[in-house]
Amino acid sequence: MAGSSEEAPDYGRGVVIMDDWPGYDLNLFTYPQHYYGDLEYVLIPHGIIVDRIERLAKDIMKDIGYSDIMVLCVLKGGYKFCADLVEHLKNISRNSDRFVSMKVDFIRLKSYRNDQSMGEMQIIGGDDLSTLAGKNVLIVEDVVGTGRTMKALLSNIEKYKPNMVKVASLLVKRTPRSDGFRPDYAGFEIPNLFVVGYALDYNEYFRDLNHICVINEHGKEKYRV
Repeated sequence: MAGSSEEAPDYGRGVVIMDDWPGYDLNLFTYPQHYYGDLEYVLIPHGIIVDRIERLAKDIMKDIGYSDIMVLCVLKGGYKFCADLVEHLKNISRNSDRFVSMKVDFIRLKSYRNDQSMGEMQIIGGDDLSTLAGKNVLIVEDVVGTGRTMKALLSNIEKYKPNMVKVASLLVKRTPRSDGFRPDYAGFEIPNLFVVGYALDYNEYFRDLNHICVINEHGKEKYRV
């Protein structure tokens, strides 16, 4: 079964960013001018994100054992992480003596309005999950917070009897509301902050920001719906 609520996977917690980490000054990086004044600091620079994803791809390929993979990308926040991860997986396949077939499908889970979880998850798309039967499935997600959203998705997918299900999440939040679920592959473990950038949005804004940043109160008010 994907993930674990009992013990951390072999790859641990990923890169752990502690609660007292001050982040990087915004003036050290370039970012879209239309977001000036809307951000507190850079939490994870783009280059570090890319390097970490490359390592995750190596870990995943080693784990799955060069078997064909059905990648299920969770939109919208997961699309950039998914695209970069799949590209690294394909590069590993191209440089190996065995071709690994990778197909990508998409599902959308709606659980946030403004910066608050709505509690109940809405599943949009992915209505033909029967195609996952007997497949090695890799779910690619942007953020695991409480874990309830991912558990609900896994429960849905496992009805179709895939051969194997693994979960890769770019970020895992330390939140007191967590039910203990952890993905099989974690990029970064971060404090309980609302972050934007690298396709992570706040009401559809900030997807064009390459770094992962912490949004400030001014930014939340500016883009609130």
